[in-house]
Amino acid sequence: LVTEEIYLLDKLNLVLNDIGFNSYTDFSKSKIDIFCITAALMIGTAGLPHVIVRFFTVPRVRDARTSAGWALLFIAILYLTAPAVSSFARLNFINTIDNTETPGWFKNWEDIGLISWIDKNEDGVIQYRSGNALEKTKPQFSSDRGKYNQRLVLNKPTENANEIYIDRDIMVLANPEIERLPNWVIALVAAGALAAALSTAAGLLLVISSAVSHDLMKKTLKPSITEKQELFLARISAATAILIAGIFGIYPPAFVAQVVAFAFGLAAASIFPAIVMGIFSKRMNQYGAIFGMLSGLIFTATYIIFFKFISPEHNTSEYWLLGISPEGIGVVGMIINFFVAIFICSITKPPPVEVYEIVDNIRMPEGDK
Repeated sequence: LVTEEIYLLDKLNLVLNDIGFNSYTDFSKSKIDIFCITAALMIGTAGLPHVIVRFFTVPRVRDARTSAGWALLFIAILYLTAPAVSSFARLNFINTIDNTETPGWFKNWEDIGLISWIDKNEDGVIQYRSGNALEKTKPQFSSDRGKYNQRLVLNKPTENANEIYIDRDIMVLANPEIERLPNWVIALVAAGALAAALSTAAGLLLVISSAVSHDLMKKTLKPSITEKQELFLARISAATAILIAGIFGIYPPAFVAQVVAFAFGLAAASIFPAIVMGIFSKRMNQYGAIFGMLSGLIFTATYIIFFKFISPEHNTSEYWLLGISPEGIGVVGMIINFFVAIFICSITKPPPVEVYEIVDNIRMPEGDK
């Protein structure tokens, strides 16, 4: 039996068109927006503090460089394979769900409200089509389940033919189950996701607490505080950060990929230019770094808050600056940061001699053995 070979994306396009969706490869975003989103993710990775702080855990400068090289390699693999994984996941989901009865893995996620099925035509099988299966209303109480519905499971069905609601955030963990992979593979994926989350959280909390207690308070605002007071401020800073993160976790502004893009965009607009200019420009001073970071951060944060919280109805390409979405605006914030920092440095005093020596030591470290 000879079958005609077909590329994955072509097969996915055909399947999606058959059930009423647009082609998977049809771009809903402009090229400049896609470029800015991609650049913000890559540049933001270079500036994220929880990545940088890991380099301090090695004993020698050479080890730090090796660690950074391996980190960049694995990050590149992650970014390059993510689109392929998403394509496979979409095709696997459609092949498993459409025109079938509820599969075994379905119940596990249905019980926690992250996926649901309403048999609108009462034929006993699922129809996966374009459109929302359920209306978005306030959480309701289900007497038969004995718990509040925090998602969309029990809400009123809409008029279109789609019968399934799925939370996009579950696809990474659900896909191994969809493909009926061994339990150890599913456990490995879950463990990797948990380890990445905890590692990122620990690194960020360490940076936040030390930045507030040591860099801001001890070094700048109140040098007279004791070590005990500094430790107390670090704990308060960490607790506050956990509280804010918890609130955004319960009430996320968007699904996980968009939230990650916002975070990376903010890092690209604030931290990355200061790092680059601090290493490669001896003229860079504290005023340029501070004003540059503030300008990039304020611009990017204002742009995101306006389109995601204040006026979400205007979150379309018609109203975006240069056609760039909130997920990619960090690149523009980065450019603003560079220009402001360079201008402020040009009109303020150059850094002292000891700063030049620090930069020279960074470029040619004595301990690089």
